[in-house]
Formats: sequence, C-alpha cells, structure tokens
Amino acid sequence: MVLGVVIALLVGIVIGLWAKGRIENTSQSAPAVGAVEVGFAQDMSVHHGQAVEMSSLALMNTADPAIRTLAYDVVTTQQSQIGMMQGWLSLWDRPARGTGEYMEWMPSTTSAMNHSMPGMSTGQNDSGTNSSAVMPGMASPAELAELRALTGPAFEIRYLQLLLRHHQGGIPMAQYAADNADLPVVTNLARQIAATQQAESTALRELLAMRGAQPIPMN
Repeated sequence: MVLGVVIALLVGIVIGLWAKGRIENTSQSAPAVGAVEVGFAQDMSVHHGQAVEMSSLALMNTADPAIRTLAYDVVTTQQSQIGMMQGWLSLWDRPARGTGEYMEWMPSTTSAMNHSMPGMSTGQNDSGTNSSAVMPGMASPAELAELRALTGPAFEIRYLQLLLRHHQGGIPMAQYAADNADLPVVTNLARQIAATQQAESTALRELLAMRGAQPIPMN
C-alpha cells in the first residue's frame, strides 16, 4: 500500500509539472495569490489529505472487499491529485498552504458557510497558516481519534459516515472551481473531482444502508 501511495504522489507531481507547458502555451501568467486556482489547489490539497488519512486507516482495519476497494481508490486517486495540485503551486511560486482563512477564494459562499456552520473554525495558528481550521465535511481531531480507536463493524460504519460527509463538503469546492477558474487544467481537475466524489457518495450511502446505518449531518 505504501508503495502505491508513493507512486500515486509521484505521478501527480509529474502531471503537475507537465502542466507548466500547458500553462505557458496559453500565454497566461501564474494566478495571483487569492485567485480561485491558487485557493482551490491549496485547500483541496488539505481536504484530500484527510480523506487519504482516513482511507489508509480503512485499509489497515477492515477486510471487507467493497470498503477496501473504495478506500484504495480514494488513497491512490486523491494522493495523485494532491501531487498534481502541489506541482501547480510550485510552478506558480505560490505557498503550498494558504495563509488566511480557508475558502476565501469562494467569496460568494464563505460568509454563508461561516454563519451556517458554527463548528467550522477559521482561526490561524502561531505560524500564521490556516492549518488549525476545519473546512466543511472534514473530521475534527476528536472524530479522527475516535475512528482510530474503533474496530470491526463499528469502524466500518464510522469510516463510511465520515468519508461521505467529507465528500459532501468537498464537492461544492470542486464545483465552484470548475465554474470559476480560468485555467483549463484546473477546471478539468475540479470537474473530475466533483464527478468522482458524487459517484463515490452514492456508493457510500449504499454501503451504509447495507449496515443499517445513516449518514451523519454536515458539520
């Protein structure tokens, strides 16, 4: 599994570097700090990172073939996409992580989300980055600790619930980038992410229903 993750990350980085030629060929300069392209790459990298973490736990804690297949797909696909987005940020000479609040690049939705989701933290840590914030759908540290402590069917249900909520928080971000980014490489990836996570959300609901469990509310 570790080798597969490393390969996926390297593939993503190579694709991200290959995008340099695509970007230069369009005669477009690097996106500005705060642009949709930059914010999406920074925040979706963080969002993806947690899905990879949870799915890696699933690969270590369940023998269920359907869950293992889903978890492996999440780990390999999203790790590759993280490499791609981090490659873009490097080429654009932009930070790997944002320095302000998460999702500031979504001005039409950020304010509404901050008011409708009181559990969503937007504070900065001592280093000035937003790494302590939680985006919609992301599991809290307490939820991740709970997941790590569970085993058997209880683990499987909680993993499915957390990943479904995680996807439901990430889909609007991807859709916003698909609709508002100017660079084709970014809009194409955003559309791919939205479509994949919509399909996986359907599968997650079916797996929960098979276990007599319900989705959990958005945080």
